This record gives sequence, C-alpha cells and structure tokens, in this order.
Amino acid sequence: MVQYISRTLWNLCQKGFRQFLSQKGGLFESESSTYTYLLADTNTKEAVIIDPVLETIDRDLKLIKELGLNLTVAVNTHCHADHITSTGLMKQRVAGLKSAISKFSGATADIHLTEGDNIPFGRHSLTVKETPGHTDGCITLVTGDQTMAFTGDALLIRGCGRTDFQQGCAEKLYHSVHEKIFTLPDECLIYPAHDYLGQTVSTVGEERKFNPRLTKSMEEFVELMNNLNLPKPKKIDISVPANLVCGLHHV
Repeated sequence: MVQYISRTLWNLCQKGFRQFLSQKGGLFESESSTYTYLLADTNTKEAVIIDPVLETIDRDLKLIKELGLNLTVAVNTHCHADHITSTGLMKQRVAGLKSAISKFSGATADIHLTEGDNIPFGRHSLTVKETPGHTDGCITLVTGDQTMAFTGDALLIRGCGRTDFQQGCAEKLYHSVHEKIFTLPDECLIYPAHDYLGQTVSTVGEERKFNPRLTKSMEEFVELMNNLNLPKPKKIDISVPANLVCGLHHV
C-alpha cells in the first residue's frame, strides 16, 4: 500500500493508496505558495518527499517521525527560484537520506535523474519524465500505476510555469506538457508545485480541456508566454545559488 501524505486521511483502498490532506490540500508553504508532497509504502514505511521547503523543515520532519516513516529520498522537481529547498538540511538530520534532481538542473545532488529513471520507495516507485520549458531541469514524477503526476512548475492548475528566466523556453514547455503529461490517462491526478488560488488538485483530462494557456496553439502559447511581463521573483538571487548546492548556500 502507498501513502500520499499531507494531513487529513483519505483512504483509497481500491487502489492501495492512503492520502493525508491538510485544509490547504497538501503540505503548504504560504510565502511561496509551494506544495510539498510526501509518499510512503505503508508496509515497509519507506518514503520520498517532493519539493521540501526550508521554512517548513521542522513541520515535515515532525510528521515523518509521527508516522514512523523511513525517508530515503528528497527530490526537487527543478532548481526553484522562489524558495530555498530544505533538502540539504534534511540530509544532515535524517540518516541515509539521498537528494535527487534532474541531471540538467546544474545542481548538486546524490542522484541525478534522467528520463525513465525510477525512484523506489518500498514496493513502489516514481517514474521520471523530463518536462523542460520552465527551466531546462524540470521533471514530472508519475506513480507506477499512472494515477498521480507531480508536475512541479511545468503544469499548474489552469496554468503553467513562467518561461522568462533560468533557460525558460515557451516552445519547449508546450511540447513537454502535450507530449509527456497530456498523454497520461485522463483520470490521472495532477499535483503541481504551486497554486496561488487555493486549488489543490486537477486531472490530466481537465487540464487538457480547460487549461486556458495550454489549449491554445503552440504559436498562440509562445506569444502569450513571451509577453507576460511578470516581475522578477523576490528570492531568485538567494534561492537559485542556494538550490544549486542543495539549499545550503548562506543557510
């Protein structure tokens, strides 16, 4: 059995999943509107954590201890610009923990991931799909039965990550989403790294049909993304250097 953990219990016995959700829907960090995800095999207690945030390390480690989990891998979906990862500090506090990130991120890690790699936890695993466009090092993590996809900043709920910094490329992102995420089953649940409106989960089918950016033609999408004129992320000058070294720069 797999647990997807955040806080309140939702039991999906028919699929062998157990899911814990907070009122916000996940392990949420409010300043950067970042969702952290924790998944575990309920039999072996082996667990992985996705996109942990520095400011919430104590909360996350407390939950892991309460649930009696053995955290084996901390994986980042890309080198974040809006927050500092807690991965490096987690490695100092959790014996045997390994860090993981895309080979193309340019960041330090114990495991450098590429297309098709698997991150095992107990009898289960996450499969890596390379989904560049927001950055060159963006990945999407898909459960073995393709019922859940953790899309990082590539695909958000009714949106997508920006493409105007850190090797961003709108054309790459369009192809990534359409070829790597929208080809998953319609009912596959989408869990993004961020949401700014309180939304927690979508599906591949919903986003393929209703996402206002990614239902456009590629030419329309590129034109839109190239003219968003968004402000520079507040923490980019601190976060990126820190995240390139597992979150330990100036911490």
